[in-house]
Amino acid sequence: MRLWSLHPKYLDRMGLLAAWREGLLAQKVLQGRTRGYTRHPQLIRFRKAPDPLAAIGLFLACIIEEARRRGYQFDASKIAVPPDAPSASTGSVPSGFSGARASIPVTLGQVRYEWEFLGRKLARRAPELLRQHAALQEALPELNDVFVLVPGDIEEWEIKKHFD
Repeated sequence: MRLWSLHPKYLDRMGLLAAWREGLLAQKVLQGRTRGYTRHPQLIRFRKAPDPLAAIGLFLACIIEEARRRGYQFDASKIAVPPDAPSASTGSVPSGFSGARASIPVTLGQVRYEWEFLGRKLARRAPELLRQHAALQEALPELNDVFVLVPGDIEEWEIKKHFD
């Protein structure tokens, strides 16, 4: 499971579809509707959110926006708590989620790690897309709407791959 901190516009077709499926799986885990993946490290930051289902809902909504921009038809009704929907626990829009923005922190080190990781995937699967993103190699990419950048190293929960 990979729940990218990066904005989904950087993903290739295969990555975008996987992000949607894995986001839906994460939502199911957070709802307690599956026995698998309950301890997956990618879910730690969502569990720490004030309303984990609203957080994953915003994560998925950002993916849907990108899918629609590309002409894909993802089913928005699968999002349990869409952005700006009242929280099941409080009955109001969760703090930090109104206006379709959230504040789950993601460290600069994590963003750089994911950017390098995605670059290696795109080099194999979609080299043309990687070339389109070449101008961003030294800059920071945009993030999924649910995340906000904070200083720091790679997140402790990240299972690091060693790039040679």
